[in-house]
Amino acid sequence: VSPQVDDAQSTVSVEFTPTIPHCSMATLIGLSIKVKLLRSLPERFKLDVHITPGTHASEHAVNKQLADKERVAAALENTHLLEVVNQCLSARS
Repeated sequence: VSPQVDDAQSTVSVEFTPTIPHCSMATLIGLSIKVKLLRSLPERFKLDVHITPGTHASEHAVNKQLADKERVAAALENTHLLEVVNQCLSARS
């Protein structure tokens, strides 16, 4: 995960690399990163979470989903998916 923060421009960009080029969890990983940032940062920040270029077979489609505010909001309204995201973000012993 490679984060870049521009406090003056109120932007945070995070680039992540899935474990394999056909990782079926890439969207969930990106969504989890985005949710963690949404919960942790002040609302003034614009977030950009995307896959490292050239590291995933569906890179463009996943990046498009993660950049679409309406799709992210709809995903987080899905109680099952939100539960999965929360499990991804919970501290494990």
